[in-house]
Amino acid sequence: MQKSVRYNEGHALYLAFLARKEGTKRGFLSKKAAEASRWHEKWFALYQNVLFYFEGEQSGRPAGMYLLEGCSCERTPAPPRTSAGPAGARDALDKQYYFTVLFGHEGQKPLELRCEEEQAGKEWMEAIHQASYADILIEREVLMQKYIHLVQIVETEKIAANQLRHQLEDQDTEIERLKSEIVALNKTKERMRPYHSHQEDEDPDIKKIKKVQSFMRGWLCRRKWKTIVQDYICSPHAESMRKRNQIVFTMVEAETEYVHQLYILVNGFLRPLRMAASSKKPPISHDDVSSIFLNSETIMFLHEIFHQGLKARLANWPTLVLADLFDILLPMLNIYQEFVRNHQYSLQVLANCKQNRDFDKLLKQYEANPACEGRMLETFLTYPMFQIPRYIITLHELLAHTPHEHVERKSLEFAKSKLEELSRVMHDEVSDTENIRKNLAIERMIVEGCDILLDTSQTFIRQGSLIQVPSVERGKLSKVRLGSLSLKKEGERQCFLFTKHFLICTRSSGGKLHLLKTGGVLSLIQCTLIEEPDASDDDSKGSGHMFGHLDFKIVVEPPDAAPFTVVLLAPSRQEKAAWMSDISQCVDNIRCNGLMTIVFEENSKVTVPHMINKTLNSCKVPQIRYASVERLLERLTDLRFLSIDFLNTFLHTYRIFTTATVVLAKLSDIYKRPFTSIPVRSLELFFATSPNNRGEHMVDGKSPRLCRKFSSPPPLAVSRTSSPVRARKLSLTSSLNARIGALDLTTSSCSSSPTTHSPTASPPPHTAAVLESSPADRAGDPTELSPCRSPSTPRHLRYRQPGGQAADSSHCSVSPASAFAIATAAAGHGSPPGFNNTERTCDKEFIIRRTATNRVLNVLRHWVSKHAQDFELNNELKMNVLNLLEEVLRDPDLLPQERKATANILRALSQDDQDDIHLKLEDIIQMTDCPKAECFETLSAMELAEQITLLDHVVFRSIPYEEFLGQGWMKLDKNERTPYIMKTSQHFNEMSNLVASQIMNYADISSRANAIEKWVAVADICRCLHNYNGVLEITAALNRSAIYRLKKTWAKVSKQTKALMDKLQKTVSSEGRFKNLRETLKKNKKHSSWPCSCNPPAVPYLGMYLTDLAFIEEGTPNFTEEGLVNFSKMRMISHIIREIRQFQQTAYRIDQQPKVIQYLLDKALIIDEDTLYELSLKIEPRLPA
Repeated sequence: MQKSVRYNEGHALYLAFLARKEGTKRGFLSKKAAEASRWHEKWFALYQNVLFYFEGEQSGRPAGMYLLEGCSCERTPAPPRTSAGPAGARDALDKQYYFTVLFGHEGQKPLELRCEEEQAGKEWMEAIHQASYADILIEREVLMQKYIHLVQIVETEKIAANQLRHQLEDQDTEIERLKSEIVALNKTKERMRPYHSHQEDEDPDIKKIKKVQSFMRGWLCRRKWKTIVQDYICSPHAESMRKRNQIVFTMVEAETEYVHQLYILVNGFLRPLRMAASSKKPPISHDDVSSIFLNSETIMFLHEIFHQGLKARLANWPTLVLADLFDILLPMLNIYQEFVRNHQYSLQVLANCKQNRDFDKLLKQYEANPACEGRMLETFLTYPMFQIPRYIITLHELLAHTPHEHVERKSLEFAKSKLEELSRVMHDEVSDTENIRKNLAIERMIVEGCDILLDTSQTFIRQGSLIQVPSVERGKLSKVRLGSLSLKKEGERQCFLFTKHFLICTRSSGGKLHLLKTGGVLSLIQCTLIEEPDASDDDSKGSGHMFGHLDFKIVVEPPDAAPFTVVLLAPSRQEKAAWMSDISQCVDNIRCNGLMTIVFEENSKVTVPHMINKTLNSCKVPQIRYASVERLLERLTDLRFLSIDFLNTFLHTYRIFTTATVVLAKLSDIYKRPFTSIPVRSLELFFATSPNNRGEHMVDGKSPRLCRKFSSPPPLAVSRTSSPVRARKLSLTSSLNARIGALDLTTSSCSSSPTTHSPTASPPPHTAAVLESSPADRAGDPTELSPCRSPSTPRHLRYRQPGGQAADSSHCSVSPASAFAIATAAAGHGSPPGFNNTERTCDKEFIIRRTATNRVLNVLRHWVSKHAQDFELNNELKMNVLNLLEEVLRDPDLLPQERKATANILRALSQDDQDDIHLKLEDIIQMTDCPKAECFETLSAMELAEQITLLDHVVFRSIPYEEFLGQGWMKLDKNERTPYIMKTSQHFNEMSNLVASQIMNYADISSRANAIEKWVAVADICRCLHNYNGVLEITAALNRSAIYRLKKTWAKVSKQTKALMDKLQKTVSSEGRFKNLRETLKKNKKHSSWPCSCNPPAVPYLGMYLTDLAFIEEGTPNFTEEGLVNFSKMRMISHIIREIRQFQQTAYRIDQQPKVIQYLLDKALIIDEDTLYELSLKIEPRLPA
């Protein structure tokens, strides 16, 4: 008989080693020996359910072990002590903590232990209790009892089933017997029929019995069916169907109410207002009616059709099939996009119209209609905003009560998904909400806060990192400080450009943003942009050479403080041109809007034109939804609407509906023939003259539209002085406040009659803005402000307070728009020969020509500076623009600032080398010709991540934005139409293949696990560098079937690496249209300062944007049925392209390492997919089935 048990001593030693290293509880305990009252101190270690004890803490081999499974641990009182020994020792022994481990096995003695402290003893008891698996054993016992109970139930059910089976068999036998008896009776009846035929009619008692039997049979049948129906009514399926039908009935009632609301909106407001707009004295124009009600009439017709379909379905109750109705409704719900997108503008137009007393009175009369039930027009306009979410909620409730096997469940799920997508797109397209969200995001990042961002009319334009150069008075650079200042560290600023303000912030070590105490918030109305240093300014020359002509200046002239200059340094010439173009456009918009509003409102005799009042109350302009190509080309140079958003959208997407040649031809035509090319609506601003000479300068004197709504122009005085310099002053006698003081209205001229003096007159009671063009006066004026150097703000203009100067009594009838033309087109230091100065002041033809030239130059400057790729790829277009600019330079009447702006555009366009400091992909490939490349083992994770990020950004930045138009990457000729997008996709696949190939090159498990951990670390560093494309490259490689199936290899990977891998995969997951990645890009972290994306530079995943563009392209057409351009779609495409270009503009400051790049681009290291899977099968063969 076997007396011993064999065990694997090596395994026991390994467990003892793990217990010493990773044991849940370790420490010294006293163990009672077999002899009575003798205790030995041992070092115990608990690992899982095994308790080891060693002779000492440094002992490598255990003295013994106990298996604790099924044991119990309880505290025992201290054993009685003899009186021998000192009293202190006895007290110490009594204070010790005693406990006993009782084993469940028979014949095994309990283990008596003690420790010095009670807390330690309780921890040991708790640890031993957990290691005994007592809770699991109790749970096992409970489960066993349940199992026995279930077995008993099953046995009982089996017995009952057998009994029922026997009963059924007996019933079948009885049924067969009864059938045989019925057959026998029928045969007997047939034989007896001849004998009964001669008998009298049936006995009345028999008839009564038969009636009673028939009644009983019917009653039993009805009772049976009543029981069946009652059981079904109480069933969960019937309850679900009742709720589903109730939801449908509620939806029909809500649809009926919604159609009624739309009916009131259209018949109670829209159609009566259309009739009022056609009256002789219209209180509202047709354009405003269309802007207020948008496409509400179309929405009403759509829902009337849907409502009729719902009522027809109710006629077929209880069979309610709704999916086909939603299939009809879904393609037409895109009309809600336009309504939701322009709802805010609709309410704004309505608010402006209510300022008209006649309209307000008429509207109150309509709202008093009993059908309105006291509701206002704004309430009815808001109802369509909630209809799509209401359908989503209804479908969600329907699906909750629709069985999975229902015939229309899939159709309802499809309709719900499409409505949710439409709702998300509509939410993303609400420009006002998006703009407010961006502004608030930036405001929250600034520690001090910024109240100007709470203005809803403040629109975000661009942001980026610029370097601020220190300066002192008069714009002179502090050369002393430049030598000891690290511009990249101390001078780096986060700059934000809005339509009205320019913010300059510093970043603290914690990532927070702080506004500069001086010059942190610049009001663009007080700013002047100096694009190029003055040729006579020696200091500017020095700074230009010092910074490589990357610097530009912003001269700030606050009304309550001394003027100062902000000098900023851009990373490249392209970014400098982009910044200057955007700033200049914003300044143009503000000065146009502010100037024209003040000019019209300050003179009581002038009625503000509705088209201007509607547009100029804020920097926002009416957005175009649909328009013809001709109207879009007119909008480019329409003086009424100066919108940088429209200009960006047009230049991004014009290839879809026209060509660059047509655009350039339109600009050339406007420059050469402004009177015939500029639309009449825009020329109305220039021909608003007094009644005396209203028809003198009209293009068409018969057209009443050229002079409507202008009762009298603001007094614009031309005064002649006896100045020896013969300077001419043009003063606008309107009370311009200090905030608009920089808006100078002047034109320079030299008097042909220097001896003629004008009668003196008392100065007006209010301040007049007077500007001088005399060089002598400018030199002698100590209060002279910094010059304006932008084409839109001429440098010779100065703002002065005319101290008691006499005003001329003779007035020249010039409209407010003409005053704006003078301010924007301006004049130079001297008058070019061949054009009299007095004629310049009063001749509207000259004003219109200068304004048209200025606007054309602004468009060309924006086109050349921000869309240079158009001219690099189209040499014919480039030559045509050069010819046009050269023709402009030959214009003898060209103003100095226009000539300077033309020369700047010409110089920027003529430069073959754009001085691009960014790397190009071809340069990177040439660097791979190194004699020796690095191997994977010798490269650190940081080096790999940095060089991967550098390569990814170079490839991403090389994509021209025209490849994002037209879904060229999905066409058959995609390699010809979108070569750079295809190159980006190819680079992504090659990097992913390299990662997978490098892992599979190792034969042993440990090396493969180490390679996986290293690549995951590289991906995490890429995440920190905001290279989410690199993160997806690596995670996609690790998720390949050839690597994912290597279970033994993954078992060697640490838990921390696996957790990090899961986190990275979740970040770049494609679920929900890359929902997590979008949230990561938009999340305002403490170290991030971008409201719409993470802190640049960054490399997003290109496929996310391609998916968005494909969704927009497939969801909406480029042209309407009437042939109009769907400009709302162009705006959505432009917003995505601008976000992509934001990431493309800022480069990484990472030094290229040729050896690392050669390793990353070495295609010899890449293994194809089939070979990878074969290697995977060799490393870990498939397990037998």
